[in-house]
Amino acid sequence: MNRSGPFQKVPATDGDVTLDRTEKRAFVDSLGSVFAQTSFVLVAQNKGLTVAAVDNLRRKMKAAGATYRVAKNRLATLALDGTRFQGITPMLKGPTALAWSVDPVAVAKTAVEFAKGNEKFVILGGALGTQMLNVDGVKALAELPSLDTLRASLVGLIQTPATRIAGVVQAPAGQLARVLKAYADKEAA
Repeated sequence: MNRSGPFQKVPATDGDVTLDRTEKRAFVDSLGSVFAQTSFVLVAQNKGLTVAAVDNLRRKMKAAGATYRVAKNRLATLALDGTRFQGITPMLKGPTALAWSVDPVAVAKTAVEFAKGNEKFVILGGALGTQMLNVDGVKALAELPSLDTLRASLVGLIQTPATRIAGVVQAPAGQLARVLKAYADKEAA
């Protein structure tokens, strides 16, 4: 067999494309580093999805800040070994794909929304850290506000008292004196 390099793809007998040993090792290492850095991994079954549908899902995941990758179950199992996501290994049966992101809600929302419009995409579950999630758990996660929404709410909560203080400070001196006297009278009582 003539190989032009270590990343040469060799056709299998069933028409599938197999990876050589170096590519497999690189894939397992890459996936292992992803599992070390992320907090949520989603497992889905993608049996019968067209290439266009998968490309559409990848675009939606990327727009949400997530990654979607079809993975060979055996290689994904090797990458999961010894990680906090090891519990999702039983879900890796049949044609599966993994999705992950720094924001777990973004992955869940994107996957749940895509699954509503495509019955061939089936969410199997996932893991949020060491906590395993079934389909209902992933759907519940998708209903939570996103990380950006929570950040905006927090900034709003922090800014509210500052805005009130600025309003009082900018008030005419007479109004400021009345506010201070009201506080003094309140504490005296």
